[in-house]
Amino acid sequence: MADRMEEISLRYEEIINELKDPALGSDSARMTALLRELSRLKPVVEANEALKALKKHVSEDEALLSEEDDEEMKALLKEEISSLQKASLEKEQELKNLLIPKDPKDERSVILEIRSGTGGDEAQLFAADLYRMYARYAERRGWKMETTEFNDSPIGGISKVTAIVNGKGAWSALKHESGIHRVQRVPKTESQGRIQTSACSVAVLPEAEDVDVEIRPEDIRFDVFRASGNGGQCVNTTDSAVRLTHYPTGIVISCQDEKSQLKNRDKAMKVLRARLYALKQKEQHEAEAAVRKNQVGSGDRSEKIRTYNFPQGRVTDHRIGLDLYKIWDIMDGDLQELTEALQKAEETEKLIRA
Repeated sequence: MADRMEEISLRYEEIINELKDPALGSDSARMTALLRELSRLKPVVEANEALKALKKHVSEDEALLSEEDDEEMKALLKEEISSLQKASLEKEQELKNLLIPKDPKDERSVILEIRSGTGGDEAQLFAADLYRMYARYAERRGWKMETTEFNDSPIGGISKVTAIVNGKGAWSALKHESGIHRVQRVPKTESQGRIQTSACSVAVLPEAEDVDVEIRPEDIRFDVFRASGNGGQCVNTTDSAVRLTHYPTGIVISCQDEKSQLKNRDKAMKVLRARLYALKQKEQHEAEAAVRKNQVGSGDRSEKIRTYNFPQGRVTDHRIGLDLYKIWDIMDGDLQELTEALQKAEETEKLIRA
């Protein structure tokens, strides 16, 4: 840990010195990256300095104790040393926790995609329930959720929906939601009262920044068309909807939520950046997979991560073996216990590997 702290302290000083360079004012992207790194390293450096101060205080008191003859003073010194040693252990544990590798994307906003899967109409109804669940969770967290693509069904379900969840820490809280979500319940369309199992896929992508991926103007094409669905006045009467095609990857993104064509273009570009960044990250993860197999879920869309059993009132997260018997609270957006348990499992795994 000492070697690691020396590296961090040196890097901390390097960043401070680099931020003093007047030339940095013309490179906002570089300045933003440095300030973000400085913010991440600062609590580690401060905790280490506090730990060194506590240990120094213990050494000084132990030196005084060895020279002290007065029994009353020796008793006071021993009491203070014991208190300082306890504080040192707590601070050391805090420092170890801070040294757990952090995901640099944790504070970012996310792109959320939900698609109905096996189960026909019931899967589409479940997709609508999941969409509402995440919308309510975002509301509880004070985040803003903007829909960019919404394909509904005649019975009130959803075949596909894409949304941007804007809020600090959205990626940290939602990144473990990627995968297959299964539901077991009696469908509204079932007249015999039989329980059916249906599924939806959820994909959560970190919102990418300009410095994360390079998008060349010649690699994309924008087409405009008239929006469909319940978009309100003007949305359906003007060519405000946008379809973006990215030639190198074949990614196609449609956005028709806004009345403004420009706003729809901006949202489509956000989704494209996130998808390209996810592809880039996937390539890196696959290269590391041989030595990093024991992860808290791979996030692969084919992975069955959670089951919502309505007859039993139970939600089970299969990755960490967690059963919660409060399905209605969860469907109403109370995901805190789930997200915290998954974050804790991730931290534990990182601590083992560190």
